[in-house]
Amino acid sequence: MTATDPALTALAQGWCALSLLHGRIEAHIERALQNGHDLSVREYSLLDVLSRQHSGEGGHLQMKQVADAVVLSQSATTRLVTRLEDRGLLSRYLCPTDRRGIYTDVTDAGLTLLNEARPTNDKALRQALDEAATNPELAPLVRTVETLRIPA
Repeated sequence: MTATDPALTALAQGWCALSLLHGRIEAHIERALQNGHDLSVREYSLLDVLSRQHSGEGGHLQMKQVADAVVLSQSATTRLVTRLEDRGLLSRYLCPTDRRGIYTDVTDAGLTLLNEARPTNDKALRQALDEAATNPELAPLVRTVETLRIPA
């Protein structure tokens, strides 16, 4: 295959469209969360992921798992956790069975903020998708996103 191969060109165009859709959605949600709740998309995502933890077997996430879930490096995730902890939205504690492990939980204030921000996030996502659906290049991707069902 060469750089001008039609299959590679189509693949690159598809990737560009997907990247464009992601960027538009994220920017729209970012503005809404910042304006309404003083939260970034990453902060919201982190609160959301950590709020889904439970005390059962495997219910608490290790920092690597959290980093993977919010699509950040471990060091960036640790910095983000620290910022939210400084705001009183998260708390850290030692794992009761392995003193080397540190868990992070959402505080009551963090849960309150998350619950207040969730409708803003959902509305901004819907608006961003509706706007993108008017673009013929993005409309097929929007339809695909709307039909995706990721198993829990």
